[in-house]
Amino acid sequence: MIVTQRLYLLLVAGIAIAAGVAGILDPEIRLIESLKITFGFDFAVLVIAFLDARHVKSRRVEVTRQQLSRLSINRDNPVNLIVKVPEKIKENTIVTISDSYPPSFDSSQKILSTSINSSINFKDELNRTQELTYTVRPFSRGEFSWGDIQVRQLGAWGLAWHQWKVSAPQKVAVYPDLLALRSLSIKLTLQSTGAMRNKKRFGLGTEFSELREYATGDDPRLIDWKATARRNRPLIRVLEPEQEQTLIILLDRGRLMTQKVQSINRFDYGLNATLCLALAGLNRGDRVGVGVFDRQMHTWIPPERGQNQLAKLIERLTPIQPEMIESDYVNAVTTVANQQSRRALVVVITDIIDGTASSELLSALGRLRSRYLPFCIALRDPQVDTIANATSSNLESAYTRSVALDLISQRQVAFI
Repeated sequence: MIVTQRLYLLLVAGIAIAAGVAGILDPEIRLIESLKITFGFDFAVLVIAFLDARHVKSRRVEVTRQQLSRLSINRDNPVNLIVKVPEKIKENTIVTISDSYPPSFDSSQKILSTSINSSINFKDELNRTQELTYTVRPFSRGEFSWGDIQVRQLGAWGLAWHQWKVSAPQKVAVYPDLLALRSLSIKLTLQSTGAMRNKKRFGLGTEFSELREYATGDDPRLIDWKATARRNRPLIRVLEPEQEQTLIILLDRGRLMTQKVQSINRFDYGLNATLCLALAGLNRGDRVGVGVFDRQMHTWIPPERGQNQLAKLIERLTPIQPEMIESDYVNAVTTVANQQSRRALVVVITDIIDGTASSELLSALGRLRSRYLPFCIALRDPQVDTIANATSSNLESAYTRSVALDLISQRQVAFI
């Protein structure tokens, strides 16, 4: 039993009542009688509060947690709690619920509350059920455990809470950003079905798509003069990027990818980018393969087509964590050259600090240029940009800003 503020007020009121009664009594018995009145009144109030809490015990609500699906890292994932009101409840009452989510998660609400109205038609099964929702935001991948649900229900007289625990252990896996993949998948599907306007990027591809009439603003270099002569009006060639090609994504999981940016390590940002890029390639009909490397090639998934490849990538890449070891870029590109003989676009997702530390990366990318099309994606900390662009108000902030500017300058030199 947990007492309420109303009970404390009644206990204090017992003292006030005793003091008022004692004022009209004989001074010789005033103290004894006031104590008797106080103890008697407070004892009666406590007995009523105990009965109030005990009365709730036979009228408990039923609280369950809906089965949780896979959670997405660094996203607000909804968690639903179902409150079922028994038919025995004939009065208004309040229920508070505290769910035991993993302590490393952020939550939108630590305590959820709902009010049960006695005017509800409890014979209706739908009206007897209420759904409470809160969100959790995980900052790391892996398997996490939910604990029990703590429930408090207020008594009919509002003097005490009845508290109990609902056993609801559950293990839930945190995956990469699946919500972003779902959103991207919907967008790509709409584009492919024509439900969304597909903006063609003229002149940026190599495959001929169609002929269309010249419009103001079009590049004159795209005019097809033979077709123009036949039709007697200017026509341009629409070029699209090549499809059904091979895409290789190399994801660094070495020391540089262990640093955190906004509570998430760089590797998780790289993993999310890898899956989104793979989804876009698979949607275009490309063959997509992924390699995760540090000192050696940790995981190699050969290029394949089809949506089954995306499911394979998610399952095999999700358990991988970054390690505090130096990455060997030369060994990574050598492995790609041995595994993939056909020409391909090779995307390396890593981080770049300065020209000296990244010289091996630049040298490795140079080795790929003879047969492949290398492309590097470097992760950048927005907090460094914020500090570099902030106004210095004191000496300490000036030093901090100078360090941020130096980091940005060194990265720019490395890209040259």
